[in-house]
Amino acid sequence: MPAFVTFGRILFAVLFIYSGATKLIAIQATADFIATKVVVPDMVAPYAKQLETATAMSTPQLLAIAVGALEVIAGLMIALNFGARFFAMLLIIYVAVATVLFYDFWNMAAPDNAKMLVDALKNLSIIGALCMIIGYGRTTRPAEAAYGDV
Repeated sequence: MPAFVTFGRILFAVLFIYSGATKLIAIQATADFIATKVVVPDMVAPYAKQLETATAMSTPQLLAIAVGALEVIAGLMIALNFGARFFAMLLIIYVAVATVLFYDFWNMAAPDNAKMLVDALKNLSIIGALCMIIGYGRTTRPAEAAYGDV
């Protein structure tokens, strides 16, 4: 059983490692996509402006780098089983926020929202898998203990 858990954890982490790497490789395309969906709140705008001035990058570019780095680092940490619970929690927050911001299927008519709805449900499934990583933890347990508390 522990070998399957390890193998599953590595295969699951590939999703985030690949996704983060593609975001980092195509930073401008990712930033352009983020710019269409994310608006900087007025309360945070002065700090975002300072950050833009200090880095000579736009806020969407900074977000693209941060998101790509989060996905790669969290994916590697989950695959290596180092701080897996912590990084799974970060990814739960990230995936939940991304689902709400980028998959607004509730604003579309019924036949047109099918792809958006399926993508949102996939993200919900990913959140479920991340919850399993948090629940299982770092150490391996016997199968009876893992399933006995259900």
